[in-house]
Parts: sequence; structure tokens; C-alpha cells
Amino acid sequence: MTDRSHVDYRVEDGIAFVTLDRPGRLNAFDDQMEQELVEVFDRSDADDDVKVVILTGAGRAFCAGADLVAADDPRDSFRDWRSATDIPDGLIFDSPGDGLPLRRDGGGRVVMRIFESIKPIISAINGHAVGVGSTMTLPTDIRIASDTAKFAFPFTRRAFVPESCSSWFLPRVVGPQQALEWMLTGRTFDAAEALAGGLVRSVHPADEVLDVARRLAREIADNTSAVSVSLSRAMLWRMMTAAHPMQAHQLETLAFNIRGVSEDAQEGIEAFLEKRTPEFRDAVSDAGIDRILRGWEQPEFVPPN
Repeated sequence: MTDRSHVDYRVEDGIAFVTLDRPGRLNAFDDQMEQELVEVFDRSDADDDVKVVILTGAGRAFCAGADLVAADDPRDSFRDWRSATDIPDGLIFDSPGDGLPLRRDGGGRVVMRIFESIKPIISAINGHAVGVGSTMTLPTDIRIASDTAKFAFPFTRRAFVPESCSSWFLPRVVGPQQALEWMLTGRTFDAAEALAGGLVRSVHPADEVLDVARRLAREIADNTSAVSVSLSRAMLWRMMTAAHPMQAHQLETLAFNIRGVSEDAQEGIEAFLEKRTPEFRDAVSDAGIDRILRGWEQPEFVPPN
């Protein structure tokens, strides 16, 4: 890794800003950026002062995709990537008879870390988002784009396949037909098409994208219970693959009972009756969110029909 960070992290008044910070390389994704992204989402989860995370890019691009010119010969980029030794333990596996080890998809590591975040995440896509630049945003909760941004899932045009768990996320975000068209053609499309296809929530002039994301983050940070937001995020993502609505009923029953007697809930009711903004104080780190998410799966918890 280089001495200079590839990801900038700062917290301002309850909002964590995670900025891809290789503007001279159009924020191209490399091993260092992969590891730093995993680490900064660990930091945001551990900080109870952080209510919302905004993911964005420095300069005129969000992320131009994988850094394919890092190798002496770009054609060897993935061969070098598979044989790298200066990476965290547990990411490379023997592949008998292959001649090269297998390595976990780096974008997939980042996406899984984002998916497991206990804080809501807004993508402020300030410019072009290509390959992993698009796929890393899929597990974020809200995506806002610049009107000059271009998007692409170009894997088939380079003889690769979808990565960063995008074969799971993209059909759930935009529907299977749109996902298949974008993935199979590998073509580049503009922000207007991304909006029409459901990939982004809204499109704005480039110099307004971060401000729009910030206002939305403030709406969450200033008016909601951090614990309830964290649980709601986890519940919605997990229920996308539930086999039956009874699973949602089970989880909601447990979470609703637990949160209904919380100090935040009492404050929310009082604030409603007194026609004032609530002052929520429950900390995500103390809420036992994992216990709630696991508890509904226990066989003894089965609500009557």
C-alpha cells in the first residue's frame, strides 16, 4: 500500500463522509481502496455519533472501475491480482491444478461490508460510475446521481462476469429484465436512463449532488431514532429473500415489541403529543440489534395464525 490514503473519512455533525480519493486516477478501485473501504465502514458502525453515511468520489468521477493499468502489462492485471501476496490473510485459497490461487472478489468484500452496515448509506454519485464503480453502490440504501454521470456494467465486453455480488443485488434493485439488459449488453448509459430504470433515486447538476445527499442525510439524522433506522434497514434488506410474509410477521412482531417499550419510543410518543421534534438518545451499539435479527428465527417464536 502507498502512504497516501485512497479513501478519505470525516464526520460532520452526525454524518460520515466516505470519499473515494484517487482523483488523478478517476478513483479507480485497487487493493488499497478495497481494504480502506472495509475499514472505514467498521469505523462508522463503531461510532454512535454517526447517524448516516454518505459515499461519494473526489474530483470529476465517482469511480472509473478497477485499476487495470496498475500492472506492467495491463493484460496481466488479473493474473497479478490473483497471485498478490501483500493482502490481508484469508483472502487467497489454493486451487489445485490451476497454476494460480483463487482470490476473493475485492468488490464483493466491500459490498458485503456495506450490506452488513448498521448505519444507513447514501451514494452521492458525482460522476462516472463504471464496473465496480456502479456495483459497489447497489447495497447502499439511496443513490443520487449527477446529470453528467455515465454508468456501465461492462463485464461481458471484457470477457468477465458480474462481480461485487451484483448478480444478487442488481435484479433486486431494478428488476430482472433491466438487470439482464444492462449486464448482457455491457453498454454505457446515462443518468437519465439510470433514473428511468430505477438504479438511482434522483438526478441533479453535478455541483448539487452532494448537497442533495447531505439534506437527505440530515432528514434522517435529525428526525429519526438511530436504532429504529438501523433495524428498519436490516429488516428490509433481509426480507427481500424471505420465503413467506410470515417471516416478516415474525421479525416485525419481535422488533415492534422490543422497540415499543424503549426510551426512544416513549420520547417519540411524547414529542408527537407535544408537537415538537423528538430527541432520541438510544445508542445503536447498546440496542442488541443482532440479537433481535437472530431472535425471530428461533423455533419457539411462532406467532399464532
